[in-house]
Amino acid sequence: MTTPAIPLDKRFRGYLPVVIDTETGGFNAKKHALLEIAAVIVEYDSNCNLVMTERYSTHVIPFKNAELDDAALKFNGIDPHHPFRMAVEEQEALDLLFTPIQKAIKRNNCNRAILVGHNPAFDIAFLNAAIHRTKTKRSPFHPFSTFDTATLGGLVYQQTVLSKIVQSAGIEWEDEKAHSALYDAEKTAELFCLIVNRWKQMELILK
Repeated sequence: MTTPAIPLDKRFRGYLPVVIDTETGGFNAKKHALLEIAAVIVEYDSNCNLVMTERYSTHVIPFKNAELDDAALKFNGIDPHHPFRMAVEEQEALDLLFTPIQKAIKRNNCNRAILVGHNPAFDIAFLNAAIHRTKTKRSPFHPFSTFDTATLGGLVYQQTVLSKIVQSAGIEWEDEKAHSALYDAEKTAELFCLIVNRWKQMELILK
């Protein structure tokens, strides 16, 4: 992509919002496997509205000695050993996501990315654990600061569950597609953009 007409560097204090969703083999980021990860980059359009511009996702091979919780696999429907998963090692997965994110940071004159997620403490824990295991030196993300759509959804729509917030916001939701990292990331990104753009409209009215 070329340099955007309206960079995002002034909107979020030098941070570029990037929506991340992970699917995992449990709840412990140090012990359980990262199985799927998706990233959605959001940027301004020509009308200064936040929109989704790029999407990336990949299945991930469980790291050596990773644990897999049966309940977690039943919940997300992932078979880590399926021959057609087309999964990649953690390092390749991070490179796949981090390379375009770094480019988006640069073209928006931002300093680094900030993770946007639904209950993002979970996702950033698994992301940071993968970064640590692979000894990745240049993560584009702030190591602990995040934007949480569960909190934003509770504020704006009186809901905290992603599916309920999305539907309350008038966004289409398909239960059979949920718990795919890319689908959940796209819906989270769509919700985040809607709330940010709605706030901009409210600011204009108040002025």
